[in-house]
Amino acid sequence: MSIAFTFPGQGSQSVGMGKDLAEAFPEARAVFDEVDEALDQKLSEIMWNGPEDQLTLTANAQPALMAVSMAVMRVLEANGVRLAEKVAYVAGHSLGEYSALCAAGAFSLSDTARLLRTRGNAMQSAVAVGEGAMAAIIGLEHADVEAVCAEVLPVGICQIANDNGGGQLVISGSKAAVEKAAALASEKGAKRAIMLPVSAPFHSDLMAPAASAMQHALDLVTKNDPVVPLIANVRAAPVRDAGEIAQLLVTQVTGQVRWRETVEWFGANDVTTLYEIGSGKVLTGLARRIDKNVTGIAVNTPADIEAAVKTLLG
Repeated sequence: MSIAFTFPGQGSQSVGMGKDLAEAFPEARAVFDEVDEALDQKLSEIMWNGPEDQLTLTANAQPALMAVSMAVMRVLEANGVRLAEKVAYVAGHSLGEYSALCAAGAFSLSDTARLLRTRGNAMQSAVAVGEGAMAAIIGLEHADVEAVCAEVLPVGICQIANDNGGGQLVISGSKAAVEKAAALASEKGAKRAIMLPVSAPFHSDLMAPAASAMQHALDLVTKNDPVVPLIANVRAAPVRDAGEIAQLLVTQVTGQVRWRETVEWFGANDVTTLYEIGSGKVLTGLARRIDKNVTGIAVNTPADIEAAVKTLLG
């Protein structure tokens, strides 16, 4: 039986996140200071005090969520938890993949912050506001949603962006195509088809300009092989080569986040506990729905960290 650390994606942000960590632990405070310096912005001020609409901006939310995850990691490390000794794998949901790689030593903290700022800006500017959309489809199988996407292709791009498990899939693409697919999914028996309040059609082919921007950005940073394998979003299988990981990060911009398959892979490979490192408890909830034999544990408060240290070092 082994352990994996997972790292949350966009949507897990909330005003105030990480403030208790900064006040309790100098190691956490140092993370937020370094991210602020790397971005030449007081991102921590927005994280702790808002306004919420500024924190929700993709270019802010992505490095902010990574910063909280890394603050937790640095405190765990200061208390004797060594990733390479205690953890078999890392994985992250979309932007969380960058947090996972930073935690595993593939990127420096400053480079990760700058990569995510580039990623957020590139994803936001890839498609004009109002031209793209995303929708959550609840209660249809993966193959059925794929069929719906194929059926609306004459209208425009529409594809599965996230397979979150528990019967929840997210589709992404041109607004007209996604709206038609959502209506069609309801006709075909989906329990719910909900248009999502997002600013861009993430993880769709419309993000191709952002993929090019990330290719360039990743070419310029120092990359190391992670100290433990990454279960990559677009492959749902372990990868450890830094060059290959960088290419998969480019593919991930337009590709599907295969989270259900990731958790299923953990379950099939004797990984019984997933510690969710960072803001919120989204991945912990998804783990429970995907595989009853996999336990999710959220770690984001000082008390959570204390409990995790006791368990991991006990």
